[in-house]
Amino acid sequence: MPSPFPGMDPYLERPSLWSGFHVAFISKLQEVLNPRLLPKFIAQIETRVYVVRDEDPGSRLFLAEVSVEKPCKVKNRREPVSALMVAEPVVFPFELEIEIEEARIEIKDRRHNMLVAVIEVLSPSNKIRGSEGRASFLSKRNEIMASPVHWLEIGLLREGSPSIFPLAPPSDCRVYLSRADDRRRTRGWPISLREKLPAIGVPLDKHEVRVPLDLAAVLNGVYDQAGYEYLVDYTQSPEPPLSTPDAKWANALLRA
Repeated sequence: MPSPFPGMDPYLERPSLWSGFHVAFISKLQEVLNPRLLPKFIAQIETRVYVVRDEDPGSRLFLAEVSVEKPCKVKNRREPVSALMVAEPVVFPFELEIEIEEARIEIKDRRHNMLVAVIEVLSPSNKIRGSEGRASFLSKRNEIMASPVHWLEIGLLREGSPSIFPLAPPSDCRVYLSRADDRRRTRGWPISLREKLPAIGVPLDKHEVRVPLDLAAVLNGVYDQAGYEYLVDYTQSPEPPLSTPDAKWANALLRA
């Protein structure tokens, strides 16, 4: 059964669900693309690795919250007068750094073992200003922008700072495409929660026809495969919360 929402399901943005959804969505992208790419091209899952430290603005997404361990109560008993009372410690996790891996899709020309396109699905850390996750993401994008490789960026998260393109119209979700042969113009798909995710054309090279990628079909496939119908509690509010008009719309949709 598909999600009750026509487009991106805002309930999947909950931190407890997003990590698994992110991995499954990228895996489904590969599954959908390869039958259309092979044998000339191939979609592979690659990872970007960065380190998060406790002072990182995005560390809250990865570090466990500090917890206090209460001392055990000891039954009253007589102690020698000379006994030293030992103070009970506060026990909490001590994290110096955490290594994070974020997956992406790389499309390669098998004939020449050459990278032709990169597809990134933004994670929450990519949208936190000053975080290592954002710095790593932007560094990879800058690297691609300086190369003859196409860049496709899929943003399904409402929370956080947009990656770039401040002139783009505001929207809940957005997809950006920067063609290697036309960097001066960025193609964009602003998407409302009330809209179906679009089917877009993924460019390979100037001699090849674009490969169609139906993002709605990818989302529905992940939703069904993971059984989110049974994992999502639609009686609660989504996280982050919806605007008042969207909340009224979503409530009416769920009641129907």
